[in-house]
Amino acid sequence: MISNMDVTKQSLEEINWTELDNFVKSNIPELSSFSMTVKQFTAGYSNLTYLLSFGDNEMVLRRPPFGYIPPKAHDMEREYRILTKIHPIFPLAPKPLLYQLDPNIMDKHFYIMEKKQGVVLDDHIPDCYAQIANVGEQISTTFVDTLVQLHDIDYQQAGLNELGKPEGYLKRQVEGWIKRYEQSTTDNIQLIDELVPWLLDNIPKSPKTTIVHNDFKLNNMMFAASNPSEIVGIFDWEMCTIGDPLVDLGLAIAYWTEPGDAETGLSAVTNQGGFLSRKEILELYASKSEVDLSNINYYVTFAFFKTAVVLQQLYYRWKIGELQDNRFEKLNVGIYNLLKQAQLTKENKLL
Repeated sequence: MISNMDVTKQSLEEINWTELDNFVKSNIPELSSFSMTVKQFTAGYSNLTYLLSFGDNEMVLRRPPFGYIPPKAHDMEREYRILTKIHPIFPLAPKPLLYQLDPNIMDKHFYIMEKKQGVVLDDHIPDCYAQIANVGEQISTTFVDTLVQLHDIDYQQAGLNELGKPEGYLKRQVEGWIKRYEQSTTDNIQLIDELVPWLLDNIPKSPKTTIVHNDFKLNNMMFAASNPSEIVGIFDWEMCTIGDPLVDLGLAIAYWTEPGDAETGLSAVTNQGGFLSRKEILELYASKSEVDLSNINYYVTFAFFKTAVVLQQLYYRWKIGELQDNRFEKLNVGIYNLLKQAQLTKENKLL
């Protein structure tokens, strides 16, 4: 039984919520006496997430976006399998509960995980932190500490050797994202002609192999509502692998906006002041991890480029009429500004 629905029209029409309710209750019988309520989370351009509530029991459903998706993209089964291995050794990763591929429920596969309790920082400081001194500095330090903690996990001892192929990882990443850009080109951007050869010709030697989250950014983390120095959850493990930890750090820096940055279309609270700068984040990571950051400009340049390509793929789908979301109309501005930041980093003018 379903008592309340707060979802988009497309979600309402294309998901059989009654069948989903039956599926959950058949696998978790203790929920059988409760009505299901559903609330769709609105943030993000990619995977769709929904809060499922059965009385006081809450859980989160994740599924790919509607419509066509590239092969191997939005792999919910892989994310579910990763979480089953990561959660026991790194409890900040949510505990996975159920996975299913059933066209009677919805068009694509999905999984359900535990609901973490806390606050996610998108574009503003939450009210619960309003009276806390130096909140930006606390958040910044905790952000770095958590990334170092993740990279310190002994992936071999944890049985995660099969998570990826570390040999040649960075080269595959660079070549793969260049190919993705070429397959979704719309406008002729001169910056690309300079960036692509440089990225291919200057791939550095990677440091020690670690777990790589591959989407480590502030709004993929959940903080305790009472303490900005405590992390309670890290999300979006779909692309997690083993490889070069500086790919994680580079992407984290690309998303770590600063006051005065040009518009990129990315949600970030760090551009409001009071947070550590990108340079300070790097210095803190270097001191806590003892990883050599002499080639970090390459990784941050690649991260800005990669982020631009993510937006370019969405913009391409909008241009050809595959996506109707009006948010995508001005993505070309963010794409250009991200590529400009990549160029500045390449020229040692940003960090």
